[in-house]
Amino acid sequence: MALAFDDFGRPFIILREQESKSRLRGLDAHKANVAAGKAVARSLRTSLGPKGMDKILQSPDGDVTITNDGATILEQMDVDNQIAKLMVELSRSQDYEIGDGTTGVVVLAGSLLEQAEKLLERGIQPIRIAEGYEMASKIAFDHLEHISTRFEFTAANIEPLVQTCMTTLSSKIVNRCKRMLAEIAVRAVLAVADLERKDVNLDLIKVDGKVGGKLEDTELIYGIAVDKDMSHPQMPKRIEDANIAILTCPFEPPKPNTKHKVDIDTVEKFQTMRGQEQKYFDEMVQKCKDVGATLVICQWGFDDEANHLLMQRNLPAVRWVGGVELELIAIATGGRIVPRFQELTPDKLGQAGLVREKSFGTTKDRMLCIERCANSRAVTIFIRGGNKMMIEEAK
Repeated sequence: MALAFDDFGRPFIILREQESKSRLRGLDAHKANVAAGKAVARSLRTSLGPKGMDKILQSPDGDVTITNDGATILEQMDVDNQIAKLMVELSRSQDYEIGDGTTGVVVLAGSLLEQAEKLLERGIQPIRIAEGYEMASKIAFDHLEHISTRFEFTAANIEPLVQTCMTTLSSKIVNRCKRMLAEIAVRAVLAVADLERKDVNLDLIKVDGKVGGKLEDTELIYGIAVDKDMSHPQMPKRIEDANIAILTCPFEPPKPNTKHKVDIDTVEKFQTMRGQEQKYFDEMVQKCKDVGATLVICQWGFDDEANHLLMQRNLPAVRWVGGVELELIAIATGGRIVPRFQELTPDKLGQAGLVREKSFGTTKDRMLCIERCANSRAVTIFIRGGNKMMIEEAK
């Protein structure tokens, strides 16, 4: 293949024997597209059902994923055919809408295409075949309504929901604890569900995982787990009935925006400046104490001096908490995010029944669990597992 450029520098692509090549049209084009759809369905078919096999996928940078979930498999597969991409979209939308049946929907689409190919060979118009499938889907839908069984459940009797949930957790990896994981999933959904409106906001369920421990150590936290710890090791690790100040302003003296340089040439000047900084810190900490805060969560960091002062004044603090987590904490505790110290008032504090620091066995990892919140609609499923792959599959 050679390249030639036009006046604007855009390449002409000149193919060898170009006159003998032609675009696919009519039945050949249909068959090529059907073949692409069948190829995707064939690769997923073996992972369908209770005896379906897991797929092992290697990404271009060498990461290995083992999974049974159709949507994940197709996400990781490198497809460049347009019809294959449509199949990936199909699986993704199924995952987004229902969360299950991602493999089945692709295999079913592949089988329908396979049957359509036979009809195309008989000379039936593609639009007629599509209309036939539409009619068949209506009949199938009515029949499903006819043979379906209703599962009656209440907030007290969740067994039917657990049984239903267990059918979707038959993957090889999480199979041994599917009862426990099903119960966790059902309790998490019921905690955030509005049963009267039959509405569930799944964004309120955060799924988090940490390597180490075993799958049985997975737990449901009625609140939020933040991957941070107290800023000073001597701060209390457990705070009951916490009043939380959520700040997006740093615990530091304000930095001047001018380009001026300050020359300190005597000890007295240095002492004066240090005294001023100390006073500034004191006022900040005192302000937090005055409004009744018993825990400060800060989006930014603060240096060791501020940290030491907070510890001396018995005001536990957490630093470098991300914006998304701050918002979740604010929703759960009913607090307001405060951008400036001057705006901190008692009614902007969030309430939580218990804030505890959770440490993991022999590792140095720690997490902060904010539980029994004022608006405890947000929950966290905290997954443990021997390696990253197990945690991803459990998620």
